[in-house]
Amino acid sequence: MSWWQAVILGLLQGIAEFLPISSSGHLVLGQHLLGLDTQGAGDITFEVFVHFGTVLSIVTVYRKRIWTILTDLAQAVRQPSTLVRAWRGGPIERTGEEPFAEEFGDESGGATGVIPSTRLSLYVLLSMVPTGIVYVLFKDTLEAAFSDPRLVCGMLLVTGTVLLLAKLRPNPQGHLTPLKTFFVGLAQSAALIPGISRSGSTICTAIYQNVDRKEAADFSFLMSLPVIVGATLLKTLDLMEVGLTMGALPLLLGTTVAFLSGIWAIKVVIAFVQRGSLIWFAVYCYIIGTLGLLFI
Repeated sequence: MSWWQAVILGLLQGIAEFLPISSSGHLVLGQHLLGLDTQGAGDITFEVFVHFGTVLSIVTVYRKRIWTILTDLAQAVRQPSTLVRAWRGGPIERTGEEPFAEEFGDESGGATGVIPSTRLSLYVLLSMVPTGIVYVLFKDTLEAAFSDPRLVCGMLLVTGTVLLLAKLRPNPQGHLTPLKTFFVGLAQSAALIPGISRSGSTICTAIYQNVDRKEAADFSFLMSLPVIVGATLLKTLDLMEVGLTMGALPLLLGTTVAFLSGIWAIKVVIAFVQRGSLIWFAVYCYIIGTLGLLFI
């Protein structure tokens, strides 16, 4: 892989990981058009590094929220009753710029304190359950799909439809619940198929269930962090078997471009989701998917 190919693929990974257009699908199509081996050891090495770049993007944008989640969860684990109260709490309310801050009251209705992010951390864990089950059951089938660019193009058409259907819920104002979170997790498991956008499917599934647009987007990105980290760790295990098979320059460029473009993409998606403008991404998916089916 040359340095300019690494830049292109890093840009595709960073942008498409968070824009609702499927990063896995774009990487498959990008590697196919560039004539690169999608099953070789070099591909494993590159995937590990660019996924690490997108992990850094999420951590950078949501660093305060992630720190709060981790510290609150650690405190809650030491006090199991707090976890029960978090799970049974009322609707998630925002305080200032901090999404998902929760206020719990005593039996008389008086406030007993604010526990930000505790229930959010439980929701993130819940969303991982269906994704993990689907991956374990269909691992080989899913990995085989990455060698089929025509399948990717067909799934991009599915992604476009998913995004388009969000117009049916023009003004969602509700909040996440355990059941809604489980369905969002199912949508994330569907995105294991290359061409199905993870961010698009999870955000839209939340919107379908009347979850506030900003809340849906924030949760989609935060719930993606353990999934991306997990995928990176699995690829790292593969990498340990084959060893480092690429030069330092392509890896450095690809990772840096994925990181910077990922930060930009997260902010763009949040802005578009809040304006209800996902239809433009749907049009893009329809165009790329149709052209791919016609010419690949």
